[in-house]
Amino acid sequence: MRIVVHGQQAFGKAVLEALIRRGENVVAVYVAPEKPGAKADPLKEAALAAGIPVVQPASYRKPEVWEEFRLLAPDLQVMAFVTLFVPEEFLNIPTHGSIQYHPSLLPAGRGASAINWPIINGEAETGLSIFWPDNGLDTGDVLLQKRTTISDTDTLGSVYFDRLFPMGVEAMMESIDLVKAGNAPRIKQDENLATYEGMCKADNAMIDWGKPLRQIDRLIRGCSPAPGAWTKVDGKVVQILEAKPLPAKTPKDIGGKTGEIVEVSADGFSVVCADGRVKVTRVKPADGGKMAASDFIASVNLAQGTRLG
Repeated sequence: MRIVVHGQQAFGKAVLEALIRRGENVVAVYVAPEKPGAKADPLKEAALAAGIPVVQPASYRKPEVWEEFRLLAPDLQVMAFVTLFVPEEFLNIPTHGSIQYHPSLLPAGRGASAINWPIINGEAETGLSIFWPDNGLDTGDVLLQKRTTISDTDTLGSVYFDRLFPMGVEAMMESIDLVKAGNAPRIKQDENLATYEGMCKADNAMIDWGKPLRQIDRLIRGCSPAPGAWTKVDGKVVQILEAKPLPAKTPKDIGGKTGEIVEVSADGFSVVCADGRVKVTRVKPADGGKMAASDFIASVNLAQGTRLG
């Protein structure tokens, strides 16, 4: 089978490398163009190292791009982390069409921030889908799905890199085998169950210290490492990357005003919220890199009584 890999970044590279290890016939790799001055995409580098042609169109809406793809005589397009819109005129060129990875249990979680929101919203489970893309946003028929639980300590990083990333590579290989065998399902998505939320951006990640502890904890975990839940310290933005929720047993245990630092210790600082405290242990200042909260405390002389936000 003549396979074209279409994607970018670490996930696209991992899918390509898995196909190469299996001895698959990868005839070309499509990668999003780099921005001016940016390093070559990891998928592009891996393809070139393997001697596989790389194609980087700026748009997939042009007939000449479709014709170039058609000349490859592809049997299947494997889409691993694709951000540009790809129309059906391009998707349907391969003999067996195109399959795509999405990190949610479709039809729930359509959109670009499908991993952030389940954590932020306190859901107990998420997963991934391999589906047959069409002109809609994550609306195509589902080929297969894999599930994973979300614990009360999971972050965006742990859910993706520890589970959805390796599970996704394996699911892609399983899907390709099903296509080869002629047994790949096409399960219609139930539009009555469809959900979509927009990009999780900095505006969504601002910490309101007046909110309940559980809500703040989920926001921090669901935005770590990106876009980074944030607050302000002396008027400067600081991302909170790691923190521990400290529920209050009685109102007296809270011990301060919302947003107030009520304890500074060797391993972090504790901030008051509506029904407890959040002990911050790792941060990223706007003008610096990631660091332990203890180093941040020393760098800005952070003191008990400071009010955040």
